[in-house]
Amino acid sequence: MDVTFEYFFQEIFSNPALLITSLLTFGVIFVNGWTDAPNAIATCITTRCMKPRPAIMMSAVFNFFGVLIMTKINASVASTISNMVDFGSDTSTAMLALSAALFSIVVYSTTASHFGIPTSESHSLIAGLTGAAIASGKGLQAVNGAEWIKVVYGLVLSLLLGFAIGYIVCRFVVLICRRMNRQSTNTFFRYAQIAGAAFMSFMHGAQDGQKFIGVLFLGIAFANGETSVEGVLIPVWLMIQCSAVMGLGTSVGGEKIIRSVGMDMVKLEKYQGFSADIAASLCLLFSSLFGIPVSTTHTKTSAIMGVGASRRLSAINFSVVREMMLTWVFTFPGCGIISYLMTKLFLAIF
Repeated sequence: MDVTFEYFFQEIFSNPALLITSLLTFGVIFVNGWTDAPNAIATCITTRCMKPRPAIMMSAVFNFFGVLIMTKINASVASTISNMVDFGSDTSTAMLALSAALFSIVVYSTTASHFGIPTSESHSLIAGLTGAAIASGKGLQAVNGAEWIKVVYGLVLSLLLGFAIGYIVCRFVVLICRRMNRQSTNTFFRYAQIAGAAFMSFMHGAQDGQKFIGVLFLGIAFANGETSVEGVLIPVWLMIQCSAVMGLGTSVGGEKIIRSVGMDMVKLEKYQGFSADIAASLCLLFSSLFGIPVSTTHTKTSAIMGVGASRRLSAINFSVVREMMLTWVFTFPGCGIISYLMTKLFLAIF
């Protein structure tokens, strides 16, 4: 399979389906950087460690390097996404179905972000691909159960592990600093939280960037007449393209989401924001190394809840948590159904 940049550049001008798929993929990556990446810096901003614009630019840079470096080291998350569903042997139909899935993800994500609700781009992507693959002709047989089960593992990990590590890290920090001067610890945690937000941004890029690299890589395979990317190495130029688009999307910001995650759910102090960032980053690192696609939104918000619970359960605003949980619950059927219908429409028109 030809995965050189020269082939890709030539093919997008001669193959309209690949051009549309590429533009939609970059659109989804941009939306992810815009709507999902702000979770990484929400606590850093709302605890007044950084102002919004410098924090957003820092996040954009570390998202870029997260996608690039982690995909080069370990691309197992991208492989999981690429092999999760089977679009069938007809690569023309597969390309249309993939385009419909990506279009559905953009529609679903931008609508949710308009209301300031943190969306799970990971779950939107998984639901969109699954709905499109089912609609493309093979029905439920299009779903690769062995790979899809990793999604379930990721859902459990992002919730339970994020909460538990957030709780433990925060308690550990309190134990270490219990005899220290509060003013000096605040100064330390101000800078420590900036480092934590940078680490969180890096791991967001590592996790979410790989997911969308896997999708675009699949589109290139369809353009080559291949139905699978198994055994093919992801080219560096593709990593750089996806990294740049995600970084650009992050630079746009996402103030509503920052307020929702960093202020509305739990009122955090600097040491708590640091604990949440470190806990979430460690969960994302563990998941990335083992090829488990997880929701960065799930991971960060559950870590924040764990940090809040370490002080007292009443510190958590459960009405905001419930709103987020309902959004996540409806993502799978909602985005999946939209993708299924859009795929049927695309196949009927084209």
